[in-house]
Amino acid sequence: MAIELAPIALPATASRTDFDPDFGREVKGVKPGELTPEQFKEIETALYTHGILLFRDAALTPEQQYALTKAFDPEAESYGHGNNKTQSTKKSILHPDLKTIPRVPQVQLIGNGMVYNHEGLESAALKHPSHTTFHKTRVSPENEALGITRFYRWHIDAALYDYNPPRATTLYGITVPGGDRQTVRYSDDDDPSGETLSVPLGTTAFVSGKKMFQILPPELKSLAVRTSVRYAPHPYVWMAPARAKSDGLGIVNEGLELPLSELPEWEQSKIKTLPILWKNPVTGELHFQVHPCGAQELIVKPLPLGASREGALYPDGEHIKDLGKVRELLHSMQRPGIAPGLVYPHDWKERDLVLFHNRGLLHTVVGAFKPDQVRAFHQCNLAASDVPAGPTEQDIIAWA
Repeated sequence: MAIELAPIALPATASRTDFDPDFGREVKGVKPGELTPEQFKEIETALYTHGILLFRDAALTPEQQYALTKAFDPEAESYGHGNNKTQSTKKSILHPDLKTIPRVPQVQLIGNGMVYNHEGLESAALKHPSHTTFHKTRVSPENEALGITRFYRWHIDAALYDYNPPRATTLYGITVPGGDRQTVRYSDDDDPSGETLSVPLGTTAFVSGKKMFQILPPELKSLAVRTSVRYAPHPYVWMAPARAKSDGLGIVNEGLELPLSELPEWEQSKIKTLPILWKNPVTGELHFQVHPCGAQELIVKPLPLGASREGALYPDGEHIKDLGKVRELLHSMQRPGIAPGLVYPHDWKERDLVLFHNRGLLHTVVGAFKPDQVRAFHQCNLAASDVPAGPTEQDIIAWA
């Protein structure tokens, strides 16, 4: 039976004019854990073309999930943050969220509630990440009772220190609790003018990095194509004391980050400096791929020879070390790309397998579960064997 790619079912909130028509496909006619080499090549091309692939009612062991994820980068070996590294780094904000499958350490168990006798784990207390522990402000208990919630943290799956960002992530839904829909509020409770988005309970929300770049005005496209981001060493430890914006897109600038002298031992050579725009290996498109919470500095190249300087930002180049300015610039560039009409909130069903192009999308956990609502997922991504490719000289000339 041939592989069939069907358009993914979009929510009613998706913009009929602005949402990328190439985004997302449901894959039919093939078992993801039993792909032939020829079938995998079709899946690989489809993933880089469409960003997200959905397999419904998939049967997948942890070994099969690891093998599928590794097929996108055969030289990759370890989990994206290093095998068992998130659990051993107690100060990391990722520490409570991930439990390693003992016999396949590249696969993580994530979710909510108590899980027993699971793939070699006698028991695991899982906790769904919540904005209440990470944002500067929180939804009031009264509004939470009415189903109001927030995006947790828009991000790329990546250690952003020492390890390279994974090419692909696989998420497999094993136990998916039902429940009422929730409403994401982008701003604080006392801002009635803020945007909102209706989402399924416990959705994973995705946005296209390609669209995030495409909708920028010319002066911000020029800035994006010329700029690289330098991330903090051990960024998830560095950011842990700080608090996020209400839209989950970056940190409120209050100087609460852990001083570099108090971080675990780090090396300058392992700090990651990555281009803002990553080039798609199949389509050649540029994707805006920045994890705003971990960003510490911006390095802007000067305009290429002959480019118009009219309206250009930092035409002579700049090394921006002011953290407040770094965050302000990134938020101004990324915020339009998470508008309600551009968000795909996946409505999880049990045995859904979602593959996503981690170098082409941003995503976030959403919503809140009650302690007795049990949810169990397997997640796998592998620290890549290469660094994401940035814009070419031709790209810089075209967009600067």
